[in-house]
Amino acid sequence: MTHFLQLTDLNRDQGQWLMVRAAELKAMQQRGEPHRTLEGKTLGMIFDKASTRTRVSFETGMFQLGGHAVFLHSSTSQLGRGEPVEDSARVLSSMVDIICIRTFAHQTVQRFAEFSSVPVINALTDYTHPCQILADVMTFEAHRGNINGKTVAWIGDGNNMAHSWINGAAVFGYRLHLACPRGYQPDQALIDLARSNGATIELTTDPAEAAHHADLVTTDVWASMGQEAEQKEREAAFAGFQVDGKLMATAKPTALFMHCLPAHRGEEVAAEVIDGPQSVVWDEAENRLHSQKALLELLLNKGNTTPCR
Repeated sequence: MTHFLQLTDLNRDQGQWLMVRAAELKAMQQRGEPHRTLEGKTLGMIFDKASTRTRVSFETGMFQLGGHAVFLHSSTSQLGRGEPVEDSARVLSSMVDIICIRTFAHQTVQRFAEFSSVPVINALTDYTHPCQILADVMTFEAHRGNINGKTVAWIGDGNNMAHSWINGAAVFGYRLHLACPRGYQPDQALIDLARSNGATIELTTDPAEAAHHADLVTTDVWASMGQEAEQKEREAAFAGFQVDGKLMATAKPTALFMHCLPAHRGEEVAAEVIDGPQSVVWDEAENRLHSQKALLELLLNKGNTTPCR
């Protein structure tokens, strides 16, 4: 394992190691125990998109591991002035130990990784958001045990989060039910590939069908960054796709609710759900920190599945 551009860059053993190690790191942090396993290491952070949770979790995580993070935004660096991606990759990877990139086109991250001499992490593209799923699986397992064999219901846009849940089904072994409006469904080729790798995935246009007897119900905003001009059109297309109390009642009584945030109460999720007893969104948000710390350790130890001490 050299880079983490999508969840399928992990094998099942590495995925399980990450969940165990992330829980260890969280417990150590809560006990106030130092865990400076990346002393002297530097993370380069390249961001084209605005961020709250991704930036804070990576910067804080690197600090807690004893390393240092350098933040670069395209608007304040040569990256935004036309420097070729491969040139930036060669130069920056000669100065730092690991790099995370949050950008629009997935091809940008792939191109950067091709020319980087250090590991590259996809911190979000328009196609996938794999770091979020690490936090989500960690959160589920903390509350309900191993996610393998459980049912996850995705309600909403077939976007980068939906794509990451699809990839995760092949790594973590959960059953995935996707409910997306016509015209907003995920990449069928990605579904086919995940199925060929053993994933169980069902696609529907009926949210109640997807959520039926699910162990986890999750969603995202209807209009993501860069899609603001489509807001009204999307509101019409996604009518009936709100996760409300009625929809949650079709899932198991023990079902959890997750959202990658930021959330729009009254649109994709009702306030009674996101602020209700089945919601674990705040724990989910915090777990970005701990799961990404485990990921940083894994990548900087070249895929070693023995926890760092």
